[in-house]
Amino acid sequence: MTSSVIGAIAPQLERAEIERAKRKPTESLQAYDYYLRGLSSIYRFTREENIEALKLAQIASVIDPEFAAAYALGVRCYIQRKAFGWRIDTAAQEIVEARRLARRAIELDKDDPSVLALAGAALAYVVREVEEGAALVSRAITLDPNLVTARYWSGWTHLYVGDVDAAAEQFQVVLRLSPLDPRIVMAQAGLAYAHFFAGRYDQASTWATAAARQQPDHLGAQRIIMACHAMSGRVEAAREICARLMQLNPALRISLIRDRTEFRRAQDIERLEQAFRIAGMPE
Repeated sequence: MTSSVIGAIAPQLERAEIERAKRKPTESLQAYDYYLRGLSSIYRFTREENIEALKLAQIASVIDPEFAAAYALGVRCYIQRKAFGWRIDTAAQEIVEARRLARRAIELDKDDPSVLALAGAALAYVVREVEEGAALVSRAITLDPNLVTARYWSGWTHLYVGDVDAAAEQFQVVLRLSPLDPRIVMAQAGLAYAHFFAGRYDQASTWATAAARQQPDHLGAQRIIMACHAMSGRVEAAREICARLMQLNPALRISLIRDRTEFRRAQDIERLEQAFRIAGMPE
């Protein structure tokens, strides 16, 4: 039996190694060094390190203009900026640049699952071209079913179009594949939104609390825990969070939700608007 298993696995490993070699990221060790330094910076989850990561990604892409992963790293910076409210330029400028980097990354490597997943995430989340982004993320999963980044964003793209059960399933896959992932807040917040949109406020609150505990400055986590508190009758707690969010962004208004949200289903947007109204957000 052991010999049979080895005989079946060995050719698959050999093919996987061949494919990995084909996707060698860059011939330039200098470009790769800048890329790795940028990757290290982005995992520190601060505004300053995000700026540094984007700068390093730009340097890597100048050294090797055909290095797809460098453009994908730049894309990740814009995704992180939006998630944490660290926007440096205007929203329109950041959307244009995120789109440019995503499309360039895809143009350079249509078969790298990580590149596809990040480019798809940027198009869906930052640029709000949800259908195209979802298709790229789906292709990334087809190429690598165990790629956690693709599973995260598959969950979110399902949420954006209102398929909450499929979204929850993808986030649960993330928790099984990588329970200690530093980006686990994305799955926790995603599960909170999925349960919230389904009207399961207690379950939503549990996941929202876990997400907020994991990364207290993650805006998506803060918004969903505020919404959960509001719809569960914990109005004072919801209003405290709303006050903090308004301090971070005094221009925040309920009327902006419909114009700027990635969510497509009317009932989901209306549920969020109701929760934010209870929490005391201005119209």
